[in-house]
Amino acid sequence: MPLVRVDLMEGKDDAWLQGIGDVIHEAIEGILKAPKDDRFQIFTHHPRGALSIDRTYLGIERSDDCIIIQVTLNQGRSLEQKQDFYRAVADGLHTRLGMRTQDVFISLVEVAKENWSFGDGIAQYA
Repeated sequence: MPLVRVDLMEGKDDAWLQGIGDVIHEAIEGILKAPKDDRFQIFTHHPRGALSIDRTYLGIERSDDCIIIQVTLNQGRSLEQKQDFYRAVADGLHTRLGMRTQDVFISLVEVAKENWSFGDGIAQYA
């Protein structure tokens, strides 16, 4: 835990993806308090037209560089931790990669601890 999925338009190189992954993982460790070696990330590139992202929902101007970050994690983080996480990821991506903060869409999916198996067919957190 947690499991991170990042969806973005095709065309970004491995260094860009590594930068995104590093920023997200640093925020997960520092703010959400996940263990250091608990890094599971999936990056999916999509061709133009395969992502339907509203350009102006809630008055936020999004571009073709908008990425969708979905983090599945254990229940129990406070609202303050979640807000700090969102801010740290958006600001970190802006600082490290020059990404516009408006182009960082984040969704947290909370699950009970028994919903994980990290291998061997065992629910390690149950």
